[in-house]
Amino acid sequence: MRRITLLSAAVVLALASACAGAQESRLPDIGSSAGELLTPRRQREYGSMMLAQLRHYDYTLDDPLIASWLDTLGTRLAANSDKPQQPFTFFMLRERQINAFATLGGYVGMNSGLVLAAEHEDEVAAVLSHEIAHVTQQHVLRGVERAQRDQLPILLAMLGAVVAAQAAGGNSADDAVQAAVVGAQGLMVQRQIDYTRSNESEADRIGIQTLARSHYDTAAMAGFFGTLNARSRANRAGYYGETPSYLMTHPVTTTRISEAKSLAEQIARAPAGFNADIASDNPLLPGGLKIGSAAAGGGTGQFDYARERLRVLSADSPADAIREYERLAKAKALTDAQRYGLAVAKLRANQGTAAATTLAELLDKHPGDLWLTLALGEAESRAGKADAADARFEALLKSMPQNRPAALTYARVLAERNSPAAGKRAQAILRPLLGQSSEDPEFQQVFARASEIAGDPVRAGEAYAEAAYLNGRAEQALVQLNTLKRRPDLDYYARARIDARIAAITPTVLELKRQGIRDEDLERR
Repeated sequence: MRRITLLSAAVVLALASACAGAQESRLPDIGSSAGELLTPRRQREYGSMMLAQLRHYDYTLDDPLIASWLDTLGTRLAANSDKPQQPFTFFMLRERQINAFATLGGYVGMNSGLVLAAEHEDEVAAVLSHEIAHVTQQHVLRGVERAQRDQLPILLAMLGAVVAAQAAGGNSADDAVQAAVVGAQGLMVQRQIDYTRSNESEADRIGIQTLARSHYDTAAMAGFFGTLNARSRANRAGYYGETPSYLMTHPVTTTRISEAKSLAEQIARAPAGFNADIASDNPLLPGGLKIGSAAAGGGTGQFDYARERLRVLSADSPADAIREYERLAKAKALTDAQRYGLAVAKLRANQGTAAATTLAELLDKHPGDLWLTLALGEAESRAGKADAADARFEALLKSMPQNRPAALTYARVLAERNSPAAGKRAQAILRPLLGQSSEDPEFQQVFARASEIAGDPVRAGEAYAEAAYLNGRAEQALVQLNTLKRRPDLDYYARARIDARIAAITPTVLELKRQGIRDEDLERR
């Protein structure tokens, strides 16, 4: 766990250092050379490569329900930001340290620990809106503009170096990881110092406006930052084990908290439908008119379930998660969301019957809830009630066709049965989502397994290669595709698809090799 925390710190340090550079004032978009240094497409490529490397070493938490909740929340905030046309990708990390960060291309990561520390969804939204503002205000890009052209690849190179040190194992790996972090700090120290008041103040101000447009509590940002600051002080007094990592890259002062509170109060006092700090860009309206956004907003209604699911999925083991709920139950009776979390932990511990009993009770109390329905279907299948599980899943898909969490959960359940009929049904369920799942490694993995047991080796091979690529194994994906290409039974269309993917993946493999990042599994062969 210590090595994981250090790696997370190293990655966040590198990303935060790239965010330095606009501390003096907000620079205009026109005339900046940053766009020439890194085009929007190149920024997305670097962000995608970083995410793939994090997936490769299992630092991300890829779960369809969590991903759907986070994407719904993040997309709503992004749509209400001052640059709604900016593309964003939101992802969750397993780490229980309290942290979040934004990097090139609109990639925004959040640690599970931050959600576990939050009391309400508004607090999570506040952090996300702050990170979104770092992107829309080009804090990341302008930091790169001030750096030399070869400094940006350090983001990937340092990640590779730290993980390589981890692979060595033992105390020497800990020392090597620590050395990598110290080296990064030495390289970036001045930029880290610069990443202070102006950027953070601007991200707070723009983020609070985004919260207001999205109909979240604008006071949540100051409130949550205040909580983290208090925890930091308690840590120095010995009450907590460690300082929240978020405060290391996002310094919080009492002045900053007061300013955030003041702005939140100012927005709260504004007349309904108007906001003094949100300007209209409609050329048909008077230039001085400032109005609120008409975009939809408000909570997702899924935060409590999401937090408890994250509690289970971020635990070291299902048994550890169960023990955590037992400790919570000693303090006070578990809420319905916590009972759901305990049932999910039992389900993952292969206690399907016990999980099904609790989930059935909860579903009677909250009929039609998607999270409960999916968990109950899984539990019934694990408890040997395949017919009941199938009936539940089929009814759910009929009411919400092409729902990603429902389709993936049912397909996984079917794939566990390891029969051609189950594989073909899973293929049929997933096929309508193929077009929108080109960057979804979990989908590709499940579709690959479904195709494999359905007796469709070509589609299985393509999907396994795609999953490998999206999980940071670009070199391995290239090997798999070249092997697949030699099959004598390929038709024209399959061969064309494979050739196209080989052409698309090859530049990424070459770039990773240039950065010294190699697939260790292939090198051992």
